[in-house]
Formats: sequence, C-alpha cells, structure tokens
Amino acid sequence: MCFPFLALAGCLAGLAGRWALRRTVPPVRLPGWGAVAAVTVLWPLVAWLGVPWWWLPVPLAVVGVAVPLFVVDLRERRLPDALTLPAYLLFAGALGFAAVERGAGLLWAALLGALVFGGLHAVIHRVIPHALGAGDVKLTGSLGLVLGATGWTAMVLAVFASALVTAVLGLLARIRGSPTWDDGVPHGPGLLTATALVTLFPSQ
Repeated sequence: MCFPFLALAGCLAGLAGRWALRRTVPPVRLPGWGAVAAVTVLWPLVAWLGVPWWWLPVPLAVVGVAVPLFVVDLRERRLPDALTLPAYLLFAGALGFAAVERGAGLLWAALLGALVFGGLHAVIHRVIPHALGAGDVKLTGSLGLVLGATGWTAMVLAVFASALVTAVLGLLARIRGSPTWDDGVPHGPGLLTATALVTLFPSQ
C-alpha cells in the first residue's frame, strides 16, 4: 500500500472539502488547517488498519466528508448542502467499486439502508423537529447507503454509538457551561463518528 500517495490524496480531499464549504451561502470558513491535516493523516491510517482493498474507497470517502462536517456542526450547528448532497454521489461511487468484487447484492443492501436509516431520521425530524435538523436528515440518507452495505449490525451499532457521542457532547457542554448550543446539541458529529468507525469492519 502506497501510504505517501494516500496521504497526498487525503490532503487534496481535505482541500476540496474546505473549498466546497467556502462556496456555501453563507460561506463556511474552517479554522486553521486542522481538518485538512486530519484527513491527510486518517486516509493512510485507514489503509494501515487492513481494510480490504475492494472496500477501502468506502471508509476513505466517509472520512473525507465526515471530518469537515464534524468541525462545522460542532462550531455552527450546520451541515451544509455543499457536502451533504455530494456525499450521495461519493458514497455511491465507492460502493459501486466494492460491488464489482462483492456483487449487486451489496448495492441493494445500500439502497435499503438509505431508505431505512434516512427514513427513520426523517420521521423523527417530522415528529420532534427540535431533535434533528434538516441537515441531519439529508446526511443520514447518504450514511444509510454506507451502513446498509456494511451490514445491518453496523446500522444498529451506529444508532447507539451516535446517540452515545451526542450524549457525551451534551454532558461536556453542561460541564463547561457553553452557550454555543442553546438550541440543542448537534447530532451530526455522533452520526459521522459512528459511521466512520463501523465502516472499518465490513460484514458483507
């Protein structure tokens, strides 16, 4: 595995995410270069963990989208369309590559996962609007693609893990007395973290 090449590709992916966010309305300017550096380091790390070659593009795509969205949602409680919508194409392309090795069944599982995971969160948003934002719902559709292809156990784990991360963030906010999240704790970081972790272990 060419780790320097993956580091370079990760850097370019991080820069692309930064560029996309700056073109949103209103523009989002990430502080410093931490998000770009994180993607640069995480891409070769994912490969080093021994992810199968046919599945590798999937967690790389998730990390590339997750890192900048994680930062933005923590800072501004926003999940801009500039990344949440292209994520559908990015994840679909990565899953298409994996399906060459694993067959069309993986794509059907991904589609069903998007419908179930995205649909579940859409219902929650409809019933309890303050619990989830529209950006969260858009994000869960694309994450559902990945989770469905990873395996149904992964989807269940992601639900509980994301809730746990959100609860921890809420607890930390209370301890610090932070006024940043007066309208609720962002759920995007939990969703993104949980999905990125479970996709490292495909069960298909």
